[in-house]
Amino acid sequence: MGTNVLKTETPTSIDDAVCFLKENFNEGDHRPAISFGFGDPSCFECFRTTPTAEDAIVEAVRSAKFNSYAPTGGILPARRAVADYLSRDLPYQLSPDDVYLTLGCNQAAEITIKVLARPGGNILLPRPGYPDVETYAIFNNLEIRQFDLLPERGWVVDLDAVEAISDENTIAMVIINPGNPSGSVYTYNHLNKIAETARKLGILVIADEVYGHLVYGSSPFVTMSLFATIVPVITLGSVSKRWMIPGWGLGWLVTCDPSGLLRKNEIAESINKLLVYSPFPPTLIQGAIPQILEKTTQDFFSKTINILRKNLDICYDKLKEIPCIMISQKPEGAFFAMVKLNLLLLEDIQDDMEFCLKLAKEESLIILPGVTVGLKNWLRVTFAVEYSSLEDGLGRLKTFCQRHAKKYSLTGSTAADQQIHVEH
Repeated sequence: MGTNVLKTETPTSIDDAVCFLKENFNEGDHRPAISFGFGDPSCFECFRTTPTAEDAIVEAVRSAKFNSYAPTGGILPARRAVADYLSRDLPYQLSPDDVYLTLGCNQAAEITIKVLARPGGNILLPRPGYPDVETYAIFNNLEIRQFDLLPERGWVVDLDAVEAISDENTIAMVIINPGNPSGSVYTYNHLNKIAETARKLGILVIADEVYGHLVYGSSPFVTMSLFATIVPVITLGSVSKRWMIPGWGLGWLVTCDPSGLLRKNEIAESINKLLVYSPFPPTLIQGAIPQILEKTTQDFFSKTINILRKNLDICYDKLKEIPCIMISQKPEGAFFAMVKLNLLLLEDIQDDMEFCLKLAKEESLIILPGVTVGLKNWLRVTFAVEYSSLEDGLGRLKTFCQRHAKKYSLTGSTAADQQIHVEH
């Protein structure tokens, strides 16, 4: 780790990428390391979860009611609490029977894909997207077909592309809203168009809404399950992001299907069968969920949103000051900004991975290379860190980019002078 040799393998997941970049830290740099790589702000005091959640855990422990194994799919009070919580955003009431508790949102995605997979099947995934979902599809022998999200239009789904790549073997399309890594928040009209497209193609929609309600712009959060009367929707979620408790491992898989199509096709029965052989979230956490979901005040949510919105403003403004980094528009949700590298303005850097490796080595700063989430020569930057770390990290990023900027040639011009101006 203390040598000047860069390790240059290409990691295949976000966790692998962050660990890989840490291995390239310079041990001689005594500044604190800063990571903009993960979407986990829970380690910072300013993002501590609500006392309501902490008290709920203590009460669950002291009650001695939640020391046993939980039934498949979760204990009834917890499933009912999740159904009631999600129904606040809907014109219809979800039933506890629609809810399956999982060991975080990742397991919800894994179970969903296992249940839907079939020989010769394919699944439509967004690019950029969340790489773990792609891994689950590969493990279940599904062909992956990717549709682009359009940065110049707020990272909306390219619905023409969805229609072009779908066929009779397509099992589902996946959307992530609010967007990871894009920071997009889809409007009612766009989600309605997604639902209509999916119905036309005869596929269901898997909606990853783990960042639900974490929005900062003019677009409110609209759940995809609002359109379940048009097309069946499987909603994936968790308490991890909105409550800042990813380590508690409580997620859910919810079948939003007023028409009963998923039950008719025995999808619900298959989910139950698969969950029998899967690890489940600790009964203790399940016991605390009703109080957490029902009693958390709006003050806690508002405080979190205000901190994140302030951080986003700083991040956006500072990134726009760096010539080699292009940010098409301000993120509106989740924890991330996707920015494009203009490699023509940099010397001795060939791609996003080399950029991030050298950044880790020279500045003890981790930023996720875009190739990890499906977009080569882009970067994913998280703003969900404490303010002092955000300011310090963005300063290091700017210094690094200045150090590697192309220098003046003998003609007195730089590569920057010779490029068409790119609008930030």
